[in-house]
Amino acid sequence: MIKSIALAFFAVGLAASLILFPTPVLTASLRGLDLWWEVVFPSLLPFFITAELLIGFGVVHGLGAVSERIMRPLFNVPGCGGFVWVMGMASGYPAGARWTTDLYKNGQVTRTEAERLVAFTNASSPLFIFGAVAVGFFHDAGLGILIASAHYGGNFIIGILMRFYKRKDLTRKRDHTSSSLKEAFWTMHHSRLRDGRTLGKLLGDAVTKSVDTLLMVGGFIMLFSVLTELLKQTGLIHLFTHFLALTPLPEGFHIPLTAGMLELTTGIGAVTQSHEALPAQLVAVSFILGFHGFSIQAQIASILAETDIRFLPYALARCAHAVIAACLTYLLYFLYQPFQASTIPSWNPARSDPFSILAFFQQYGPPLTLSAILLMIFIRWRAQAVKNY
Repeated sequence: MIKSIALAFFAVGLAASLILFPTPVLTASLRGLDLWWEVVFPSLLPFFITAELLIGFGVVHGLGAVSERIMRPLFNVPGCGGFVWVMGMASGYPAGARWTTDLYKNGQVTRTEAERLVAFTNASSPLFIFGAVAVGFFHDAGLGILIASAHYGGNFIIGILMRFYKRKDLTRKRDHTSSSLKEAFWTMHHSRLRDGRTLGKLLGDAVTKSVDTLLMVGGFIMLFSVLTELLKQTGLIHLFTHFLALTPLPEGFHIPLTAGMLELTTGIGAVTQSHEALPAQLVAVSFILGFHGFSIQAQIASILAETDIRFLPYALARCAHAVIAACLTYLLYFLYQPFQASTIPSWNPARSDPFSILAFFQQYGPPLTLSAILLMIFIRWRAQAVKNY
């Protein structure tokens, strides 16, 4: 009953805030929509479709048989987890959670192994770290190497630590030896035969499933962008900053870090606009990237809710990743500093490359997004028409 009352008050308060602050809410919602429309959807869709095809064709099963020798000793997960790890880092969150749940539904990993995988296979994409954070916010492409090293290095450490999570769980025995290429090929072949879908059916399922996931991601981005703005407008954000005031953090980071805990892009932008020293800004940004923000965590929780995979191990790993990445950034900065002026060029907005990746997505991202959504609608309409016929 208490939970029902609390949720009801939250919903009523949210509705009232939307009515009281319509202009800031609309601005925040459009800001989230622009991010999803221009960059998130077009940059993630090719990875999502490709991954669905690789799973359907059995390539993931074959790679899993080959990489068992590497993934099992390092992370105590099956070899197919290597595919999720690499693709998760390349495409960005929440891709790791999406493909982990697919492997779990297909019976390739146990629940414990899936919880280990989710903890370290969700990371920020190189496009976001180098393009948006290093170039867009810090105006220094060289800093992308430092931030990425700390971020992915922290994820690797989390993976090593998670191998001890429920290590006595012997629900499934795995072969620790690596299969030959011939055995991996036959594993891939038999997996494709068991799938049984034709190429057209597989392509249609890959598009519709990928677009569905990305529509959910876009909704969460807009929702948390609005929530962050409402906290600022109502002044409730200062309630959270009181907790940070008890820490030795500089006062200029209290509101940016609070915003970053909700939605990382907003928080990173606020951190880089503060007047604190560059090393402190880098540490704060790495902390926010490691924590993912409640917006990303809500997306992953929504994906995991399709199964009985528990969310708590992932949430605890995010807290640990945030601290580890921040510490690595602080240590790596002193190695990066001597080479900053001499070997790594800074980015100058006046000389920005109009054909850069970010510029490409900003120009062609919206039509790509619209085309993909229309294609999904057509595929579903066609499938329904065939079914009715």
